[in-house]
Amino acid sequence: MSSPAPPSSGRSLASLIPAYSVKLNRAYLLAPAVAAGLLAAVLLFSLVDFSAFSASSRALPPPSRGSSRAPANASALSRAPVRTALDTLGTRPPEPFTALRDAYARWDAAVGCPAFAEKYRSWSPDPAALQDPEAAPCGELRLPHVTLAVRGVTWVPDILDGVYQCRCGMTCLWSRNEEALADKPDVVLYEIWPPPDTRKQGEPLRAFMDIEPTRKRSGHEDIFIGYHADDDVQVTYAGKFFRITHNYHVATHKRDDVLVYWSSSRCFEHRNKIARELFRHLPAHSFGRCENNVGGGDKALEFYPDCARDGHSSSEWWDHLHCAMSHYKFVLAIENTIADSYATEKLYYALEAGSVPIYFGAPNARDLAPPGSFIDGGAFASAEELAAYVREVADDPAAYAEFHAWRRCGVVGGYGRNRLDSLDTLPCRLCERASRMGGRHAPAPPPNATVS
Repeated sequence: MSSPAPPSSGRSLASLIPAYSVKLNRAYLLAPAVAAGLLAAVLLFSLVDFSAFSASSRALPPPSRGSSRAPANASALSRAPVRTALDTLGTRPPEPFTALRDAYARWDAAVGCPAFAEKYRSWSPDPAALQDPEAAPCGELRLPHVTLAVRGVTWVPDILDGVYQCRCGMTCLWSRNEEALADKPDVVLYEIWPPPDTRKQGEPLRAFMDIEPTRKRSGHEDIFIGYHADDDVQVTYAGKFFRITHNYHVATHKRDDVLVYWSSSRCFEHRNKIARELFRHLPAHSFGRCENNVGGGDKALEFYPDCARDGHSSSEWWDHLHCAMSHYKFVLAIENTIADSYATEKLYYALEAGSVPIYFGAPNARDLAPPGSFIDGGAFASAEELAAYVREVADDPAAYAEFHAWRRCGVVGGYGRNRLDSLDTLPCRLCERASRMGGRHAPAPPPNATVS
């Protein structure tokens, strides 16, 4: 098979994941017009010669959503798509492998970075998926220095405390210790508890963060921080500060007997069901409490003594998950729920560990992740179909190496901006928003005003 095929019939694996938000469409009203259009298209297409196009062209990414711009080079429409290793999957005999460098060498010889870059040259992520942290003009800033106090949060690590030199010459002092601010803060950040119902003139702006899939405003904040680009300030999970204490040792060889790694200790049934169905067809190890099949949660160091390097002696699986998963070709990554732009550490852990995510989650993950870096589990009609594709990739070193080409060739797509919108950069971006509003000098909202 040359590429993941869309679900043909029945329920796909992705349908097992609950969605918090479902948008109804009225496509059924267009059915007669669509049928007539398809008939006309068939008649027209019968007159066109498609011999220059390979059957694997469906593996190429679609054009950016919401964009009607013509390609910079009009001849691109008539140019045959670039054929890479994944486009020719199945044309080479199976060749089990373990050494990554050997796989990279095979891919370099068969494809190479210039061809990979050309394949994705005309593709770009949907700009609406991620905020542009440099979009606001510098002239809108009202305060050259902003102080921010952190209160009652769980996602923000202490290491973020400090003074930041931000863009446009603005500086930001971010601290959990309000004594260090030496003054009344310009903005206060809340997450566990909602902010106060009211804000009087001269009091700090109220920022409220909710990056859970429910993503609900408190109704009393002046600035709302969520994972979606529609929020006042976007915070994605793509940065490092969510998980700075983990062991980042990465293995140079991949197991060839067990293909898939999974670890989860929040045992949602929909996730367990996907894992069970897939593991019936693929050899896999589950290290968490859910569907554990390795004999307990303390087997990481027993299986992989190299993960004890650099003083990481804890036996708990979560302290070594990056290191442990790096020994596997694939990592099963299933979100708690499907929601637009809700791509969490489950996706980014696998990418950072040098493995290929088998991903069930955000419908627009292609806009958030590097091009060609993961397998979309929801694109398959069944566990059997997905497993067959995974096995085929696992036994083709050139095809497998192509999932890692983005990091070797510098073709990062929307992932670059995703990192810029992550928790790592929140201090400057939140302080900049507060500066544009005037900080504690901003006008007080009317009594009993509710943020909509």
